[in-house]
Amino acid sequence: MFIIGERINGMFQAVAKAISERDAEAIADLARRQVEAGANALDINTGPTEGDPVEVMRWLVETVEAAVEVPVCVDSPKGPVLESGLQAAKRPAIINSTTGAKERLDAQVPLAVKYGASLIGLTIDERGIPRNAEARAEIALTIIARTMEAGLPTDRLYLDPIVLPVSAAQDQCAAALSAIGLFRQLADPAPNFVIGLSNVSQGAKDRSLVNRTYLVMAMAMGVNAAIVDPFDRELMAAQRTAGLLLNQEIYAEDYLESTTTAAAGAAAG
Repeated sequence: MFIIGERINGMFQAVAKAISERDAEAIADLARRQVEAGANALDINTGPTEGDPVEVMRWLVETVEAAVEVPVCVDSPKGPVLESGLQAAKRPAIINSTTGAKERLDAQVPLAVKYGASLIGLTIDERGIPRNAEARAEIALTIIARTMEAGLPTDRLYLDPIVLPVSAAQDQCAAALSAIGLFRQLADPAPNFVIGLSNVSQGAKDRSLVNRTYLVMAMAMGVNAAIVDPFDRELMAAQRTAGLLLNQEIYAEDYLESTTTAAAGAAAG
């Protein structure tokens, strides 16, 4: 399971403060602790920064890459902000994200090709968020076709079925999972599949329980990447246990102890 840590986001008060004060050590520490907790890449989102988001994104990418050796996932709906992060990255990055809308595809796919980046494709288009698996698959096919046409290798594409909050759109939780099964039939080899996990628990009372339950269900459907909070010890233990049960990891007697101990130490730091 490819884990993308979600914590470097200007929407979080501590991160916004670090950005405002250009506190590089605070950002570096957050990056290191996420990797220690099990993150394989780090999502970077400037949030509603008071400064120039282009400059802020560049600073964040440079700060994170100086602290850890995992890929950055440059997260912004604005093309210039994305490109500033891609230009700053010394290692191949991930773009978060494009959609099936022609304007977004025409803007983001060439960026992925130009910078050797991977690309997250959200199955949403000009019509909005689809209400069933089949409509999501239709948009996914559009994204696959456009990326193949541009020469982006399939293994650098991550399709996102769009997870909605269970508190507001309960039926859509199952629809997103069903879409994954359809996505797998659209290309050979199939692309990667990713979910923004925290969306499912927005407005829910026990967010950790909702998140980890849904992640295990998604993994069983074929999802192999997720944007998550790696400091959630129970979530990280659940994803590793699911990996064992799905025969994605080699079983060892101490697997759970090592997972929870690492997550606890990273979160406490």
